[in-house]
Amino acid sequence: MSGLLALSRGIDRMNTFIGKNVSWLILIAVLVSAINAVVRKVFSISSNAWLELQWYLYGTAFLLAAAYTLLENEHIRIDIVYGRWSRRVQHWIDLAGHLLFLMPFTTLVLYLTYPWVMRSIRLQEISMNAGGLILWPAKLMLLLGFGLLFLQGVSEIIKKIAVMRGVIPDHVDHLDSHSRMAEEAAGIDSHDRTEQEGPRT
Repeated sequence: MSGLLALSRGIDRMNTFIGKNVSWLILIAVLVSAINAVVRKVFSISSNAWLELQWYLYGTAFLLAAAYTLLENEHIRIDIVYGRWSRRVQHWIDLAGHLLFLMPFTTLVLYLTYPWVMRSIRLQEISMNAGGLILWPAKLMLLLGFGLLFLQGVSEIIKKIAVMRGVIPDHVDHLDSHSRMAEEAAGIDSHDRTEQEGPRT
């Protein structure tokens, strides 16, 4: 199990590094969008390359940060029943979800995407829009993004089994970010009221 946990830590470090750094692409996409809008309004000059660059940047950030989102437990969950169960049952739900849905889905996407991307690279595929960019880098990001998500799925399965066996402690916050913020806000409000009212006698 120690070897698998070492593999998991390596995957986590890689996806943390990638996830944190690709977030800067959102800022670059915003700047490109703003510059393009100003140039178009002021000089009446525009190009499809600028428009395509914006969605290249956004798409790359979204795809390459997906694995980091899973690592941080920030993916969207339709929490109707999940939060009502004990943590042990939640572990089983997470493990089943990873094994039955995440891994088969990412494997299928990688299997179908690989030849499509390789063909695009071989042909040096270019956008059909006038003045558009080459397409294969964007398609390659799709392959890389799902590859990273697949690896993170492997890491999450290893950690989940280790937690369930008591090998490592459960450090993952089972609450989503909205629930955490609501709890923090409730705690702050309660603390503020206590300070305002003063000690009761």
